[in-house]
Amino acid sequence: MLLARPRILAALAVILTPFLLIALPWLGEIRRSQAVGPLLAEAAANHGLPLPLLKAVVWRESDFETRALGAAGERGLMQVTPGAAEDWARAHRIRSFRETDLFDPRTNLAVGTWYLARAIRRWREEGADHPEVFGLAEYNAGITRARRWASQTPGMKAQEFLAAVDFPTTKGYILSILRRAELYATGRDPGPGEWVGRRLALQKENWIRKQKESR
Repeated sequence: MLLARPRILAALAVILTPFLLIALPWLGEIRRSQAVGPLLAEAAANHGLPLPLLKAVVWRESDFETRALGAAGERGLMQVTPGAAEDWARAHRIRSFRETDLFDPRTNLAVGTWYLARAIRRWREEGADHPEVFGLAEYNAGITRARRWASQTPGMKAQEFLAAVDFPTTKGYILSILRRAELYATGRDPGPGEWVGRRLALQKENWIRKQKESR
């Protein structure tokens, strides 16, 4: 019996380790999302954005990590670029703004929601049937690319627009946010399976990005 115990423990370790590797980060995501929840609600209300949509964007961009830093210098919860932050600072006449301020969650959300809300409002005024789809494309890939895709969809229909998006990473970005926003709208938090799905999606995006850079 004594000899069998180490074997049993080793077997349990092999079985439980994968679950722990998923469960612990998943629980961390839930904890972080709850911690910034009041700030998300405040930012969504200030800029007229649906809270589930904003929460889904923050999930997709940073997994609710306030200190997240992207490969191209994107910072914070909404992975705001320095250029977008400078636009925001000029629009609000904030001369004391520094890029490191983007690691402050309230400032980051103020900049990111301003940029996203402006994009969605623009596409709504241009007649898009689902302006959030067009706005998300602009947030991820820039207005020049979004306008190119929109030029191929004169009816401004989201379904046709998504078909015109020739960046697989941007299309995946939009669809993943819309799915997650629907989940948040039900008042539920995602299960560990969704956490795994996000990790796999990010790995795929990184692979596609590296393939493009190597050409």
